[in-house]
Amino acid sequence: MAIAEYEKLDAMALSALIARREVSASEVLEEAIARAEKHNPAINAITIPLYDLGRQAAKAPLPAGPLAGAPFLLKDLGTLLAGTRSTGSSRLFTDFVAPHDATIVARYRAAGLVTFGKSASPEMGLAPSTEPAMFGPCRNPWNLGYSSGGSSGGSAAAVAARILPMAHATDGGGSIRIPASACGLFGMKPTRARNPSGPDVGEGWGGQAVGHCVSISVRDSAALLDASAGPDIGDPYWAPPPAGKFLDEVGRDPGKLRIALCVEPWNGEPVDAECRRATEDAATLCESLGHAVTIARPTFDIEAFREATRVVIAANVYATLAARAKAIGKTLEATDAEPLTWSMAELGIRYTAADYAAAMTVIHRIGRVVARFFTQHDILLTPTMCAPPWPLGVLSLSSQDTDAYLVAVNRSIGFTSLFNAAGNPAMTVPLHWTASGLPIGVQFVAPFGDEASLFRLAAQLEQARPWKDRRPPMIG
Repeated sequence: MAIAEYEKLDAMALSALIARREVSASEVLEEAIARAEKHNPAINAITIPLYDLGRQAAKAPLPAGPLAGAPFLLKDLGTLLAGTRSTGSSRLFTDFVAPHDATIVARYRAAGLVTFGKSASPEMGLAPSTEPAMFGPCRNPWNLGYSSGGSSGGSAAAVAARILPMAHATDGGGSIRIPASACGLFGMKPTRARNPSGPDVGEGWGGQAVGHCVSISVRDSAALLDASAGPDIGDPYWAPPPAGKFLDEVGRDPGKLRIALCVEPWNGEPVDAECRRATEDAATLCESLGHAVTIARPTFDIEAFREATRVVIAANVYATLAARAKAIGKTLEATDAEPLTWSMAELGIRYTAADYAAAMTVIHRIGRVVARFFTQHDILLTPTMCAPPWPLGVLSLSSQDTDAYLVAVNRSIGFTSLFNAAGNPAMTVPLHWTASGLPIGVQFVAPFGDEASLFRLAAQLEQARPWKDRRPPMIG
């Protein structure tokens, strides 16, 4: 059966229909699958369908909760779902089958989410666009010639196409916020270690990588974080406990916030006029809502930061590839990865343990600079990206034009990656579309541990500038 106004319903609304027995979880799932079969051939967002697994979950008894029965996708990047392939779009992991659930996946199951597939990622999550050689490019539903962003581009494209209202995503340098911006969605990167990374690892990329979601509504993001947040046994560290439920913050008065406006990225890249306009318009909107806006930004040694980040990521890339090669009994070689992935791995081979230790010291020092900045400001407002969504091909890890690739990378992460290093929660909000119809998000960052302020402000912005009903032309 077709569910009336499915495209306008968020995950909580679908769950409410199920709780009232107006529809069943199976009927909701079949609607999502039908939409996947209709739209996925065009956008290539779902690379590993798990429809039968989803059907089994939808028929099982559901727990009580605001998301029970809602359809869900997991990003195909290290988030293990027992008995299913987990490839990270890497040929080395083609046949890897997860032996158990990741801790966060177990929490998603307990919340009653119905997982019916894995969403596309670039190889090892390394690009701000999702164009893996293994599966082919994921396309932006707003314009199929453009990138859906990365590395959570598959999840963002699927949600933007309204296959489902919310999907899992991860963020190591902007990988939730960039695709959410490119696809016109709400995307929240939580505080470092708000969600668990276990049971197999204690942290990703030196604490820079975190997991959460992209969604059409603010409240879905808050409800999901309530379901997944909190330390697991054995975690090396965890985020400060929240004062209450994140969902309760949605709709709560944010008060008069001291908002710092910054439209110049730390890496010095030029900012597209549309991205600047979107951010300045957001600042004006915030002032009309009673907030105080001033121009300010944290300052630090950008070259030291870039080198430190490069060391940490390269070391992790090489370690992951080397461990997998050893596990399957082969010698690691260049043909085992896409060209730019292998270039990163080669850097990881050259760096020393002392380089890694020094890099972590730099990253932690910059985190303290950012923390001091937020003693004077409640929120930082920036563009999410320096440029609108990129045409496909520019940000492929198999690109032959390395210079163009690096320019596009730096213009993609110029505002986002700092807050992976510092650990602050940050969100992108879809408040602007270009004249050609491409979405542009703006980023809001809060002090470490303060997702509550972001959820309050996001709900206020959602009320002032509703975005949920704005949908790509491909779905009507």
